[in-house]
Amino acid sequence: MVKNTHEIRDAIHTFIQFDSHERKIIDSRPFQRLRHVNQLALTHLVYPGATHKRFEHALGVMELADRIFRVVTEPENVNDAVRRVMPELRHSDELRYWRKVVRAAALCHDLGHLPFSHAGEKEGLLPDGWNHERLTVEFIRSQEMRDIWQELTPPLRTDDIAKLAVGAKEGAKFIDSAFSDWEAILAEIIVGDAFGADRMDYLLRDSHHTGVAYGRFDLYRLIDTLRILPPAPEETEIQSSEPTLGVEEGGLHSVEALLLARYAMFSQVYFHRVRRIYDIHLREFLKRWLPGGQFSISVEDMLKLTDVEVMHALRQASLESNDLGVLPNRIIRRQHFRELYQRNPDDISEGIDAATAIHRAACEEFGSENVRLDQDSKGGGIVEFPVLGRDGRIVSSVSLSQILENLPEAAIDYVFVDPNIQDSAREWLKENRKDIIESAKEQSHESIE
Repeated sequence: MVKNTHEIRDAIHTFIQFDSHERKIIDSRPFQRLRHVNQLALTHLVYPGATHKRFEHALGVMELADRIFRVVTEPENVNDAVRRVMPELRHSDELRYWRKVVRAAALCHDLGHLPFSHAGEKEGLLPDGWNHERLTVEFIRSQEMRDIWQELTPPLRTDDIAKLAVGAKEGAKFIDSAFSDWEAILAEIIVGDAFGADRMDYLLRDSHHTGVAYGRFDLYRLIDTLRILPPAPEETEIQSSEPTLGVEEGGLHSVEALLLARYAMFSQVYFHRVRRIYDIHLREFLKRWLPGGQFSISVEDMLKLTDVEVMHALRQASLESNDLGVLPNRIIRRQHFRELYQRNPDDISEGIDAATAIHRAACEEFGSENVRLDQDSKGGGIVEFPVLGRDGRIVSSVSLSQILENLPEAAIDYVFVDPNIQDSAREWLKENRKDIIESAKEQSHESIE
């Protein structure tokens, strides 16, 4: 008898099961390519264990998305008001179809990632209007994947998978058909900002492989308490009038823990200063190495390019004298720029952009080729969703949680300099920092007046 259920051991979820139809997706060229795309770009040069790939992350997202789907569609977990406005919840055939779509979309949600994931996606390395989500849709719509969708039982509609894989926010930019409320909720299960399986898996997986504990939270409690809920009453800040993904009151602290874990992971890992400067050097290399300075958006060209090919080019260039100059050695021989300045609470209290002022002054002093500026921020502010109270009432999350009412923002401001001028640059900044800040303050006040 032919085996129809298969399983893979996984560092986070122990075993991940899939059927023979899903095995065709996993064995496809676009999915196998993810075996060679690092989840965290060059982070392994700082945290040596962070060599995990998009491949196992995608499997993990399928596992979690499926668990969430089964919990929120379980009849005893469905609110009567929600059941009335969402006919898909009343028909078992519909639920069976959409469960397959959720699993397929979760598997495919990262197909469009460039080599080194997010690190290679900025500063003009893709044509205007393109990002990894749009490339993901291109892969899902490719003939190789369309043939697989048609072979499944029942066949899956290509655009159903594409919508759920990238979500309503990104999908609305390049998928013609509008998202139904049902499709929007299923997309939230996979790529949602608050409870998405993507976020749950990458926090746990990245935490495990980097060796830090910050990314952990109560996964099982959170998933078991997720619900599709009507919006809270009008007196709350929730704007939507449609059902959305929420949580039972008993799972609220698990949500807080997940969002605080994300804040900590950004602060301690994703925004680590050495990791960030490696990203900058990598983009500088890619800009010089890629034909025309950009990635191709052709599916066939993308299939030929992974971290392996880029690392090979970096290593070859570091061993040869060529027109790429010192760029490869910034990464291969750790000759990366060093930190001159980082975000400082005292400077922030002055109400000016101190990093930009110091970067500008350092460029004038040492030349722009010897200085780099890096600024970014994630999260912060209000995180609002409906919460089903123990008394049966639905209320806003921010009415129950001060953490969700004012989540801290993870932010960075770095100025880096060439290691050859590191000592002189630090002495220069020590002597001139006060004047640079004062000058920036005066210019800021003049522009306001």
